[in-house]
Amino acid sequence: MGVDYTRLHDPNAEYTMRDLSAETMQVTRERGGDRDVEITDVQTTMVDGNFPWTLVRIYTDAGIVGTGEAYWGAGAPELIERMTPFLQGENPLDIDRLTEHLVQKMSGEGSIGGVTVTAISGIEVALHDLAGKILEVPAYQLLGGKYRDEVRVYCDCHTEEEADPIACADEAERVVEDLGYDALKFDLDVPSGHEKDRANRHLRDPEIEHKASIVEAVTERVGSRADVAFDCHWTFSGGSAKRLAERLEAYDVWWLEDPVPPENHDVQREVTQSTTTPITVGENVYRKHGQRRLLEEQAVDIIAPDMPKVGGMRETRKIADLADMYYVPVAMHNVASPVATMGSVHVGAAIPNSLAVEYHSYELGWWEDLVEEDVIENGYIEVPEKPGLGVTLDMDAVAEHMVDGEDLFDEA
Repeated sequence: MGVDYTRLHDPNAEYTMRDLSAETMQVTRERGGDRDVEITDVQTTMVDGNFPWTLVRIYTDAGIVGTGEAYWGAGAPELIERMTPFLQGENPLDIDRLTEHLVQKMSGEGSIGGVTVTAISGIEVALHDLAGKILEVPAYQLLGGKYRDEVRVYCDCHTEEEADPIACADEAERVVEDLGYDALKFDLDVPSGHEKDRANRHLRDPEIEHKASIVEAVTERVGSRADVAFDCHWTFSGGSAKRLAERLEAYDVWWLEDPVPPENHDVQREVTQSTTTPITVGENVYRKHGQRRLLEEQAVDIIAPDMPKVGGMRETRKIADLADMYYVPVAMHNVASPVATMGSVHVGAAIPNSLAVEYHSYELGWWEDLVEEDVIENGYIEVPEKPGLGVTLDMDAVAEHMVDGEDLFDEA
């Protein structure tokens, strides 16, 4: 038996991807043995972390469950519930096909970006965990194998006085000495006290000097012990961003992140190409198509996709492959729980051009409690060898930290 592909080219045929899926799956089940598995349900629970994390679980008729996570934000659970019927009865091993199936089915919801892609990302991560468990391989094997046994983590740092250069330097030293990180990031879009009108995005010289004083204090304090990046959160005009980046060329800046708003690629390219300060962009565009112009036009020195937001693990792998064609490294943005963080680690292990994965929850004392395994040690995450993502939800911790009104997952 085979699939009648002629139907794809017949404009009069009543064809849907679901039809092709059913025919394909009939062949697969005749040949697949233990890989003959069907999705029965998809459930979500939101955890109230330093962001509202949307955890996703996919259930199967084999009793195997996969866990994933969507980038935080309202609407993802409702969209995942709407997508569940498109997945029921499908084989979870068909990760790429199912992901594209969801993109097509949700095209009316705007599946080229925004929360729809975020919701699909959460499902895609759970599919990797599930497929790894079915095949009894770690998730990185599904992405082509690994380049490294551990992935570097950079710690997004904060202080009560974020505009105070000495306070930032003190916190940098504490995180390096006490917590063991050798990669850090601080915010630069902090009030300097010299602003006249922040809405116009213009930086006056005293504001630039204030930001330079933060960079100088932090980089000189940690010296060669740590790399330090600085985040601008899309705050400045093109001209101001150029002036700021030029001013920071005197310091050992790992990268300057998102100095201008994300919509205008032409301005982004001009800023990046105007300075020797490395510029990082990427968390606020979606899928490989959104990252394409940044890379093709050499508008970025380091690309920073957010894996559970940008389209999932395979999509991030595709972005990394495109970046590698332009010899651009990847520093994954990440504000996730341990679940999606570990998903990013598997991607970071599988791509050659990985720099680091962000960690945004060092001030949240129970972050690692959500899973049974240890995660970060001395600023690095060891790539798990267990099947799937290699982390196991602690259901008691999930229940304790759920958003009010949420329901706990069903048992496997």
